[in-house]
Amino acid sequence: MNSLSYLNQSIGFPPPEQALTDPNGLLAIGGDLRPERLTQAYYQGIFPWFNANDPILWWSPDPRAVFTPCHPFGSKSLIKFLKKSTWRYTINHAFLDVVAGCAGPRNTQDGTWISAEIQMAYYELHLQGRAHSIEVWDGEQLVGGLYGIPVGGIFCGESMFHRQTNASKA
Repeated sequence: MNSLSYLNQSIGFPPPEQALTDPNGLLAIGGDLRPERLTQAYYQGIFPWFNANDPILWWSPDPRAVFTPCHPFGSKSLIKFLKKSTWRYTINHAFLDVVAGCAGPRNTQDGTWISAEIQMAYYELHLQGRAHSIEVWDGEQLVGGLYGIPVGGIFCGESMFHRQTNASKA
């Protein structure tokens, strides 16, 4: 049986293979959200996810979802909708607004895991060119978006939001 690792000030992580199976992928607790630690985590398939006022939890669940953009996976109705849509898309034009949108309240949840601490940590990565946002606009109104971290040839999407139907899927 694997045991949970407690992180200190050093940036190292245990191997992801040591993650717990229940809960699936919980690997370590503690540490901080400085850019160096976050970058190392992502390159090892590890990400932070925790509630406000809780210690930082680090995860590497198995299996992980990977979507290949060159293979459409939207429904026929979504593809038809998008062909008629006048939405426009940008990259890195409103990073903080996208993260704030992702942190906003949702009808099905109380609170958010995207605390002010998480928002600032990813903004620091963004300022270093290591975190990016994709925005969906209806005219001048931000109606959806996502943010995440590129790792090699993969984009690790952290969270997305929408204010109009289908905007997060777009």
